[in-house]
Amino acid sequence: MTAPLQVMRKLAAVLGIAACIAVGAAVGSLAGATQAAAQSSSIVVEGNRRVDAQTIRSYFGNGPYTAAKIDEAWKALYATGLFSDVQISQAGGRIVVRVSENEVINKVAFEGNTKIKDEVLAGEVQSKPRGTLSKATVQADTQRIIEVYRRSGRQGVRVNPVTIDRGNGRVDLVFEVTEGEKTGIKDIKFVGNKAFSDYKLKDVISTTVTNWLSFLKSTDVYDPDRVNSDQELLRRFYLKNGYADFRILAATAEQTPDGFIITFTLDEGDQYKFGKVDVVSNIRDVPAQALRSALRVAEGQIYNAEMVEKSVENLTIEASKSGYAFAQVRPRGDRDFENKRINIVFVLEEGPRVYIERIDIRGNTRTRDWVIRREFDLGEGDAYNRVLVDRAERRLRNLGYFKNVKVTNEPGSAPDRVILVVDVEDQPTGEFAVSGGYSTQDGIIGEISLGEKNFLGRGQYVKVSGSFGQNAQGAEFSFTEPYFLGYRLAAGIDLYWKETQATSYTAYASNIVGGGLRFGLPITDEVTLALRYNLYQRELSICDSYAEGGLLYLQCANDVSWAIRDAVAQGSTITSALGYTLSFNGLDNNLNPTQGLYAEFKQDVAGLGGDVNFLRTTADVRHYTPLIADSVLILRAQAGYVTAWGNDDLAIMDNFFMGPNLVRGFAPSGIGPRDVAPCAASNFGTIPYANCMENATNALGGTTYWGVSAEIQFPFSFLPKDIGMKGAIFADAGNLFDYNGPTTFRNVPNWNGTNIYGAPNYVTCTGGPLMPATKNVAGNVCVADEDVIRSSIGASLIWQSPFGPLRFDYAWAISKASYDQVQAFRFSGGTRF
Repeated sequence: MTAPLQVMRKLAAVLGIAACIAVGAAVGSLAGATQAAAQSSSIVVEGNRRVDAQTIRSYFGNGPYTAAKIDEAWKALYATGLFSDVQISQAGGRIVVRVSENEVINKVAFEGNTKIKDEVLAGEVQSKPRGTLSKATVQADTQRIIEVYRRSGRQGVRVNPVTIDRGNGRVDLVFEVTEGEKTGIKDIKFVGNKAFSDYKLKDVISTTVTNWLSFLKSTDVYDPDRVNSDQELLRRFYLKNGYADFRILAATAEQTPDGFIITFTLDEGDQYKFGKVDVVSNIRDVPAQALRSALRVAEGQIYNAEMVEKSVENLTIEASKSGYAFAQVRPRGDRDFENKRINIVFVLEEGPRVYIERIDIRGNTRTRDWVIRREFDLGEGDAYNRVLVDRAERRLRNLGYFKNVKVTNEPGSAPDRVILVVDVEDQPTGEFAVSGGYSTQDGIIGEISLGEKNFLGRGQYVKVSGSFGQNAQGAEFSFTEPYFLGYRLAAGIDLYWKETQATSYTAYASNIVGGGLRFGLPITDEVTLALRYNLYQRELSICDSYAEGGLLYLQCANDVSWAIRDAVAQGSTITSALGYTLSFNGLDNNLNPTQGLYAEFKQDVAGLGGDVNFLRTTADVRHYTPLIADSVLILRAQAGYVTAWGNDDLAIMDNFFMGPNLVRGFAPSGIGPRDVAPCAASNFGTIPYANCMENATNALGGTTYWGVSAEIQFPFSFLPKDIGMKGAIFADAGNLFDYNGPTTFRNVPNWNGTNIYGAPNYVTCTGGPLMPATKNVAGNVCVADEDVIRSSIGASLIWQSPFGPLRFDYAWAISKASYDQVQAFRFSGGTRF
């Protein structure tokens, strides 16, 4: 009995201990749960005024609240930017959160800024009225203002943010700005350039040197972004001119007391030419032979990366026309270092089948979506082609509607779908201009114009202008729709009025009122076809300063050719003309060309209604060739012919009138057929003959002209490039001849009578000292029309001034007809501001 009893006692003791442990665990668990509940409901928030306490508690989440979790909540509260201070402590089983809320910004102001407007600075800072005041944001805003000033050339700027307490937790934030002096660019240097001079490379980049004209520009200050852009401009320039190995080793900016010195260190490498050029097609139905005509490069040409890109673009488009929208063209270059050649093979192959799911356009606040979409040659659902996307991006940049354009891709809803994202930023496109100028022909003239090239965000161009001056005044309205009927066809309408006064070069005044329709169609990147129709009324008058029929009027009219009197007697005439222009533009720069060819061929036919019938043809070709020392040779040839059709004579005003626009050194309308009747023997004595040819003859115009010119333009190396001044020497030759109009005007009263001096109006065209040979023996006019080549040599001063382009020409006539009018000095220029 003793042993079993002992066993039972031990078992009871074990069970008792287990029971105690179980009860203790239950009691402990209940106590822990009670403590956790107490912690969850015991987060005390102090110091908050605007932010709700429960919002602050939400950053702690659910318990238990370990040290790590409390630290995360503290960081999250600080990150909201709502608080200037956050303190967390534990007391009596509670979590106490003490916060100091940031003040609310009542107003953001700027003081001391005179060079940059408040509106500009307000757009740069992140601190805004009715927002919370954050020290971190204020510090970032201060740095941003400093950066804006430094980009405008003011490196010594200082900005001090100050707050002014307005009560109730509101403050005014004031940025006190000390702008400092403008620090410009002292010099731009190039190291390692041998093929191109510093002068030429400065013309490539956009950054300029500070000089006395700096108040008119903003490119003479150090801007890191502009310098980076200049590096890309240099790279593209060298690649365009055959330097395929070109590198920019460094671009540094050294600040000196007088300004920055920017140095570009270059490694030009060797100049290459195109070697063998071939096309390989890996698409069975697209033969390589059919694609070769689309190439823009040829063996032996100077290597040009831009032409390689255009060839890729053309080949891609040709493959798309053949039904292979996914075709890709990859140019493969093989350098021949010994012969300095680059062999190019354009490989055409089938690309991945990816479709455009949609095109998203962002950032356009003014320009309509469809104005942007029409620049794409592909749409939603079409095959994705990177070449066509890049071309659309270039087109959008060239519109001038946007400050920034960027086209990117995003994944679509399927692996073979892509979303095109077009990010743009609209910029002002309106223009208001007041311009003025002077020329030896038109005198002083001014113009006021108002234009908008993105009218109502629809991409249309509208311009209204008015001109007024000594000898001419007028007004014009133009409207252009660049995508007529949804096609890449520009259509426009023009309405105009122009009135000119009689001058020493023209004996008559004219008044023209009319309008026109025009269409422009780009055939290729270089070739453009323009169609036009013009309908206008023209009326001539003479001696407007005097009462008709009076003595002064008769004296004035006596000096006017009977051919012009006949045109005046006919009254107003209506011209209805249809024409076209075919032009080729292969210039490297339209504003300041140094290389390339420009050719233009025009024809106009009048007689589709109206009072006059004629066919006019003109041609103009200019070729630019770079020479040594940044000089440029300009060769020009021009010609024209006009003839009447039907049974009508050619009206005198439809002839060509030439002067310095054909051969410099001659007066306006100073070349070609001339009425010398006042100098005939029967009229001799009414005017001193020494002044007869110079003062009493009138230009009649001619039906045929030709002209050639050679000019060398060169910079003045001793002047800063930014002055924009260069010189030129030139030689011109040409001729205007063949007046086919009537010489006797029987419909004009008193045609066979006498003038106020008693001399006959119908004269014999012979005799008189040094009287030139004439085409007619007798008549109301004596037509001097010698087949003489007019030629001249001269020099010019050309200034691309801040007041507009100015040109001064001085020419010496080498050969001329005895009755031609010369003018050695000629000046023209104008400005827009």
